[in-house]
Amino acid sequence: MLARLSIRDVVLIDALDLEFASGLTILTGETGAGKSILLDALSLALGARGDGGLVRHGQTQGQVTAVFELPAGHAAHAMLEGQDIEIGDELILRRVQFADGRTRAYVNDQSVSAQALRALSASLVEIHGQHDERALTDPATHRALVDAYGGLDALAEETRRAHAATREAERALEAERARVAAAEAEADFARHAHDELTKLAVRPGEEEKLAASRQSMMQSEKVAADIREACDQLTGDAAAMPMLLSVSRRLQRRMPQAPALIEPSVKALDEAIDALERATRVVEEALEACAFDPQALERCEERLFALRGMSRKHNTPIESLPALAQKYADDLAALDAGRNEAARLEREVARTRSEYHAAAGALSAARAQSARELEQAVTAELPPLKLERAEFRVDMTVDENLAAASGYDRADFLVRTNPGSRPGPLMKVASGGELARFLLALKVCLAERGTAPTLVFDEIDSGVGGAVADAMGQRLARLAARAQVLAVTHAPQVAARASSHYRIAKSDVGEGERVVTSVARLKAEERREEIARMLAGAQITREARAAAASLIEKAG
Repeated sequence: MLARLSIRDVVLIDALDLEFASGLTILTGETGAGKSILLDALSLALGARGDGGLVRHGQTQGQVTAVFELPAGHAAHAMLEGQDIEIGDELILRRVQFADGRTRAYVNDQSVSAQALRALSASLVEIHGQHDERALTDPATHRALVDAYGGLDALAEETRRAHAATREAERALEAERARVAAAEAEADFARHAHDELTKLAVRPGEEEKLAASRQSMMQSEKVAADIREACDQLTGDAAAMPMLLSVSRRLQRRMPQAPALIEPSVKALDEAIDALERATRVVEEALEACAFDPQALERCEERLFALRGMSRKHNTPIESLPALAQKYADDLAALDAGRNEAARLEREVARTRSEYHAAAGALSAARAQSARELEQAVTAELPPLKLERAEFRVDMTVDENLAAASGYDRADFLVRTNPGSRPGPLMKVASGGELARFLLALKVCLAERGTAPTLVFDEIDSGVGGAVADAMGQRLARLAARAQVLAVTHAPQVAARASSHYRIAKSDVGEGERVVTSVARLKAEERREEIARMLAGAQITREARAAAASLIEKAG
């Protein structure tokens, strides 16, 4: 609840420090005393839009600090978790408004954005005025109120989880289908490339071996030609061997005639013949050794050129071609796996959609029941508020095409203030006073099902009096039994039910040079006088005091 409110240099307020208690706190004062300034200051502390005009004339800045006491487990603890903001039993919201329009926001003296401040304060305070349209014209808010009244948080959370699971499955399926489509666009090329690379079957180090073999065979061909020519010289028609044999035989025939003269020559010729025969055999052996198959060279070159051509085609080194073939194989396998995964995800999407529709259907049925109960509860509150001829309806519309995290229901609050008229939206059908009473009836019905710990009502009893004002006071008091209620009112019937009563007044200071607003908490006698003023006006009579005392006694 709101425990303290400190205001410095805001419009007509110099310095103001207020302490609040639980129950129903009433704020009264004459018109123009500054009640709206007090609420504007509170709204500023809660994150409302800043305005340099709020700063008191002559000052460079104004400041508002609101201190809240938090019950255990309040949503603020979870909201501030992980933001390096220490939070204990108290939560301090502070807003600095500069005259140039700039603002700064703080939570427990840690700087935060105005947006973060607004989000946090929404769990702390609800402010409602006679012309407040937020909770009554926004269908999304209507649906949330129906959920709150029916206690449908668990069903709503189940629907949110099911919707999130469905969206995640749909995103995964969409991404997988995109991957499969991209892979299928390349599948024919990948399949052809894999087939030709597999057929080529590159072996490790094959290029180096083929190049070396080709080089060797090309060199062998040149050497073989020289050796063959040498062999031809040694064994052909012009060979020296037949001539040497012929010369040796002639000399041998003459050796008996002159042995001493011829024998050395014959011996030398025989040695030459032996050497020539050995040389011929060696050359023939060399020729045989260097012999090669020209077709083998052709096959070697064809294989080498095939490898190099494939390398150029894929712009990949020959030694990387097996890895490329494996990559294409992996891509094709991934395509098959992707098709299987897409099929699995399609089943997952169907499953999660089914779970979502089951959860949303259960939530929709529960909302329909909650809507009827809320209608009945609000309708029961209307007669004491002098709306006995009015009708309150919750129009629930189910449209599965609107499927979202919150389900597929739309809720609209409709009213009919006069019999025979057509029900319509609150803001179009109800007058300002009727709207405020409908709002109060709704808040009374919803208070038991959860609301912000502090409720602020700004002149929602404007334009009503007598029994209607008394009925509104009763309902504010009922609300105050479950939440802290602050109400700005002009109705003495409402003020009489206060557990704490503050009077807002305006006075001159500095010999009339300027005006300031002050707020005072009233004691019992002062309360009676203030309520008597509200009853009688400027001239408080004895009858007005008696009537004020009667109202207070009746309210007590």
